[in-house]
Amino acid sequence: MTRILAIESSCDETAAAVIRNGTEILSNIIASQTDLHAQFGGVFPEVASRKHIEVVYPVIQRAMREAHMGWEDIDAIAVTQGPGLVGSLLVGVNAAKGLALARNLPLITVNHIEGHIYSLWLTEDAPKIQFPILNLIVSGGHTSLYLMRDHLTHEYLGGTLDDAAGEAFDKVGRLLNLPYPGGPHIDRAAQEGDPNRFRFPRAVMTDGYNFSFSGLKTAVMRETRNYDSGRLPVNDMAASFQRAVVDVLVRKTQQAAEEHQATAVHISGGVSANSEIRSAMVETLDIPVRYPPLILCTDNAAMIGAAAHQHYLRQNFADLNFDVIPSLQLDE
Repeated sequence: MTRILAIESSCDETAAAVIRNGTEILSNIIASQTDLHAQFGGVFPEVASRKHIEVVYPVIQRAMREAHMGWEDIDAIAVTQGPGLVGSLLVGVNAAKGLALARNLPLITVNHIEGHIYSLWLTEDAPKIQFPILNLIVSGGHTSLYLMRDHLTHEYLGGTLDDAAGEAFDKVGRLLNLPYPGGPHIDRAAQEGDPNRFRFPRAVMTDGYNFSFSGLKTAVMRETRNYDSGRLPVNDMAASFQRAVVDVLVRKTQQAAEEHQATAVHISGGVSANSEIRSAMVETLDIPVRYPPLILCTDNAAMIGAAAHQHYLRQNFADLNFDVIPSLQLDE
C-alpha cells in the first residue's frame, strides 16, 4: 500500500491531495484563483505565484487532515515539475522539497500532462483500462494526442501548432463578451444556439495528427465585426465555434484510434469538461470513450498523485537539486 502526498501549482490552482495505491482519493483540496484573474481576462503570472505562496501550506495541511493522515503514514511526496508558469511551479516545488527534506521522504517529480492522463485511473473504470490507449489532452495550454502502450510510456502523435483548444475558447469568449474562463460559458451559450448558422473553418492539417485553432479564432473575430457589440448573436456564434473545434478534435482522434488500434480513447484536461466534446466522441467512436469527473478535469493534485504512484513503483525518485522546467515535454 502506498500513500502519496501530491502538490500541484503549475498555473492558477494551488492543490494538494493524498492518494492511496494510485487509484483512491483520500483527499483532494483545490484553492482556485479563477475569480482573482477574471479581472484580467486570463491568468496574470505574478499574481498567481504570490497567491500560491499565501495558500500552499494551508492547502497541504487541509489535505492531510481530510485524509486523516500523519506524516508517519506518508510514503512519498510528489510535485509537478512542469510544464507551467515558472513562478507558480517554483512555489509547489520548493514546498515539496522542504517537506521531503524535513520528513526524510522520497520525492517524485511529475509531468503535468502525464498527471492529466492519470486522472482516468481515479475513476470507477480504472479496473477496465487495457493498453494501448489513445489519450487526447485538451486544456488551456495543451491539445495533444499520445498513444500509451503501457504505464509511463507516451508516444507523441501530434498536437497544436498554435493556440490550444482551451486558449481558443478563452479568446473567443472575450470576443463574445462572455466572462472568464471562456470554456464553460461558451458551452452553456452553445446549448441555446444554432451550430450551423456560421460556417467557421476547420483546419485539416495534412502532417499527421497536428491541430490548429488560430485561424478559427481569427474567423470568429472577423465575424464579430459585422455586428454592434450589443447585437452579437452570441449563442449562435458560440455554437458554431464550438462545433468547429469539436469536429476537428473528433476527426483526428478517430483517425488516430483506428490507425493504432486503440482499445479506448481517454480525454482529459480542462476542455474535457465540454459537454459537446464528450457526447460527440461517444457517438462517433466505436470503442470506449472515458473522461474524468468534472473535479478532475481542471488542474488538481489527485492526478499528480495517481501518476506518481507509477513512478513510486519503479523507484523513480528525484534528488533535491532538480529545478522546475516550464516547457517540460512528456518524453523528457
